[in-house]
Amino acid sequence: MADAAPTALIAEDEPLLAAALRAELARAWPELQVLATAGDGLSAVEQALALHPDVLFFDIRMPGQSGLDAAAELAEQWDFDARPFPALVFVTAYDQYAVQAFETQAVDYVLKPVQPARLAKTVQKLRSALRPPAQAATQTIANELPGGPTLEQLRQLLAALPGGGAPASVPTLRQLPVSQPGSGGNLVQMVPVQDVLLLQAADKYVRVVTAAGEHLVRTALKDLLPQLDADAFWQVHRSAAVRADAIDTVRRDEAGRLQLTLRGTDETLTVSRLYAGRFKSL
Repeated sequence: MADAAPTALIAEDEPLLAAALRAELARAWPELQVLATAGDGLSAVEQALALHPDVLFFDIRMPGQSGLDAAAELAEQWDFDARPFPALVFVTAYDQYAVQAFETQAVDYVLKPVQPARLAKTVQKLRSALRPPAQAATQTIANELPGGPTLEQLRQLLAALPGGGAPASVPTLRQLPVSQPGSGGNLVQMVPVQDVLLLQAADKYVRVVTAAGEHLVRTALKDLLPQLDADAFWQVHRSAAVRADAIDTVRRDEAGRLQLTLRGTDETLTVSRLYAGRFKSL
């Protein structure tokens, strides 16, 4: 790292804003090489996996997949054994409430429109963080990013930022209205939440698995979870949540991934790195 020029990837759907950030970075950090600019979250993940940049500048709001979701997906797919996770900086137009969420989780951010003075502080942090450990005077944001701490920070941010957590006024669901197969949507069955063992995203639907069978509900998982008791339902993957007291076994495979089995079903689920913190004692 000391001899090679640092590299970066910018994910921003507004071309003018992406160009402005790139220009400001060229002034504040001349040796930084911007490898590519992605216009959406999915492309950002693909390019990051292919290019392995040292730094990611991810816009929070992008079409298809937010910067936060893109960062979470990238963390799921990243080979932590091969290389450290990139230093992560979110670019946002959010208000002070959201900024506090970033600061609480020690994840760096840059507000839009980009201000040179604020960007200079971010660059200073990144320069320090990207030094070899022997040269770094103190632990900084990016030092904490490789491995587990980043995943916990991203998980907390997913819950803390607007649209990511449960509004205080949303009541806890007691029953789920599911369509009865073969009824053409004309017959709705009410499934008690206490019978639900697994909720798993499947295209535009969510699989609702009980000991008696499974159903489909046309509500996004991210909209269902805030209405459920977080102590009763544990999210174990960005696309899956399980009833905590239905977990039967937890096994670590040869790759270090956790595998869950549930009582009352034949389901085996992989716990993603993003949510493995619940089982860190294993």
